[in-house]
Amino acid sequence: MVKSLKIVKAFAYLRTSSATNIGEDKDSGRRQLQAIQAFARRASIELVATYHDEAVKGSDPIDTRPGFAEMLEALEANGTKTIIVETASRFARDLMVQEVGFAMLKARGFDLIATDSPTSFLDDTPTARLIRQVLGAISEFEKAMLVAKLRGARDRKRRSGVKVEGRKSIAEERPGTVEYARKLARARPKGGKRSLREISAALAEEGHLTQTGKPYAPTAVKLMLTRPLRSPKSI
Repeated sequence: MVKSLKIVKAFAYLRTSSATNIGEDKDSGRRQLQAIQAFARRASIELVATYHDEAVKGSDPIDTRPGFAEMLEALEANGTKTIIVETASRFARDLMVQEVGFAMLKARGFDLIATDSPTSFLDDTPTARLIRQVLGAISEFEKAMLVAKLRGARDRKRRSGVKVEGRKSIAEERPGTVEYARKLARARPKGGKRSLREISAALAEEGHLTQTGKPYAPTAVKLMLTRPLRSPKSI
C-alpha cells in the first residue's frame, strides 16, 4: 500500500514599500506573487492564502505591519506553518528587523522561506545567518543606489523646467470614495467600530471599487482613513 505524501501548505507574504507601487496597474506585487507561485509549484507546496502589506517600509518592525499581523492570526487559526516571500528583503530590508522577525517566527514554530535562497531561513546556522546578512546588505545597497539614481533624474528634470509629480493618492483621484469610507468609519454600528474589511465591503456595495472592479484591500482603506485630504488648489 502506497502512503500518501503530506502536502505542505503555506501563505504568501508580499510587501510593497512605496505608495507609488500600489495598484492593479503596478507590477511589484504581481511580480512577487508570480515568483512565490513558481517556487511553490517546484517545491510541491500548496499556497492557501496571500497577505500584502502596501506602503510599508522594509525597516518597519514586523509587529507593526497590519497585513503581517493579520497573516499571523490566520496562521494560528488554521495550523499552516510556512510563510513564503520573494526575497529576504521583502520580509525585511533592515538586517536587525529581519533577524528579530525571523527569531520571532521561529519561536512560534513557523518556517520562513525566501524563493531566491530557500534554505537561508530554514537553517539557523552561522553560515545561514551570514548569507541572510550578505543578501540583506546587497539589497540595501541596491535600494540606496536606485533611490539616488531616481532623485538625480528628478533633480535634472526640475532644473530643465520639467514639472515632476508623484502618483496621485486615492484621496486625490477619488475623493468621494474616501469621504464615504470616513463616513462609514464614523458611523459605528452597535457592538463597536467597523473593521477595515467591513468598510471595504460596504464601499463595494455602493459601487466604490478599484480600477479593475475589485473591492479595496484593507490596507488601502486604512490609507483612506489616515491620510489627510488635500484641499483643492485655487485657480
